[in-house]
Amino acid sequence: MPIEICTIGGYSETGGNSTAIKIDDEVIILDMGLHMENYIRHTEDEDISAMHYNELLDVKAVPNYSLIKEWKSKVIAIVPSHGHLDHIGAIPFAAGIFPKAPVICTPYTAEILKSIFKDEKIKIPNDLIALNLNSIYKLSNKVSVELVNITHSIPQASMIVLHTPYGKIVYANDYKFDRQPTLGKKPNFARLKEVGEEGVTLLIVESLYAHEHRKTPSESVAKEMLKDVMLGVYTDGKGMIVTTFSSHLARLKSIIELGKKLNRKIVFLGRSLSKYVSAGERINLIDFQKDIQLVKYNDKREKVLNKIMKEGKEKYLIVCTGHQGEPKAVLSRLAKGELPFKFSNGDVVIFSCSVIPVELNKDNRNKLENALKAKGARIFKDIHMSGHAAREDHRDLIELVKPKHIIPSHGSKEKGKHIVELAKEMGYADKNLHLMEDGKRIILK
Repeated sequence: MPIEICTIGGYSETGGNSTAIKIDDEVIILDMGLHMENYIRHTEDEDISAMHYNELLDVKAVPNYSLIKEWKSKVIAIVPSHGHLDHIGAIPFAAGIFPKAPVICTPYTAEILKSIFKDEKIKIPNDLIALNLNSIYKLSNKVSVELVNITHSIPQASMIVLHTPYGKIVYANDYKFDRQPTLGKKPNFARLKEVGEEGVTLLIVESLYAHEHRKTPSESVAKEMLKDVMLGVYTDGKGMIVTTFSSHLARLKSIIELGKKLNRKIVFLGRSLSKYVSAGERINLIDFQKDIQLVKYNDKREKVLNKIMKEGKEKYLIVCTGHQGEPKAVLSRLAKGELPFKFSNGDVVIFSCSVIPVELNKDNRNKLENALKAKGARIFKDIHMSGHAAREDHRDLIELVKPKHIIPSHGSKEKGKHIVELAKEMGYADKNLHLMEDGKRIILK
């Protein structure tokens, strides 16, 4: 069976997700993501538009495509699963290595990429094709790609299904099974079951939380957690700031709804918030700006903050960037007094997120929290539910698609072992379970 897989990135550690799949003489690259910690360290004070692929490769911020150099002319498509930067962030730098391969993704992912290209003044030679969820696109006479609707912590995430003469390949990187989403549709369970009945040769599945013996709770649970804090804490006369992932439009939607119940004017501050919200509005996914003021640029930001301080911060809800403690993000600059906003004892700061567990983020968040505490702020942390599947979600997925072979992804080998352990529990033999590392290849027989 001539299916060969090269696990380029995201198999030895978390980040830099990219997988190349060769079907006879045609290659499809699934995801083209950044290693975020390495990328942030390298680009913190640099002009991103001047960055070159080889420079980022030297600091291990992008996937290493020299691993498939003999496949270069065979690449017929680049298919990212969703719009998070650890899955699409290398496209501006690396897609041009394969200039004839179109980038095929959901409409929201396409809009995010357009925003990145525009903001960073980057051009790629590849065509950008927006494919609606639950649609199939014919790549060649032998191979088609299908994007099946799934839930995650960003709109229009997909499970990629490659239709090949040798059975289907399902790429589940990232996902959760949320039956009560607060934005968008439920996962397309019916189609996943059909795909399983049609015959799945390989499932590539994320392993980030495969060690957790539970089902990942719904985003509706996160909304209730937010409600409990935002509406349940005494905040009369106090400022309120919420920070979360800029791409998490479902979470932002909940924050807006709760801010309106507080009768506070809602202001969004930060470039990345503007980028993701504007992308969602361009394709009519959301309509936030009827209820909020969206502020992108520094000069306008200072004007708005001066107005907030003058009118009374108790009348406003500030939603801003900086949930990981990024030094140049709005929240860090507020805490350091670099912007015209003054904290008072009892002002509320809500982190509707988790800390991404890498040393850079943990260090930055610790510094930020200490600065906020020194200003007298009340801090509420981990008002959040993950967008990643846990062990019992993975069990359900394996039951649905019934793959012959399984490759764990999105994490170290240690994380992948939990997927292997689960699959064995479900009756899979060792020969059908494949723990991979970055840069390794496997031929399925």
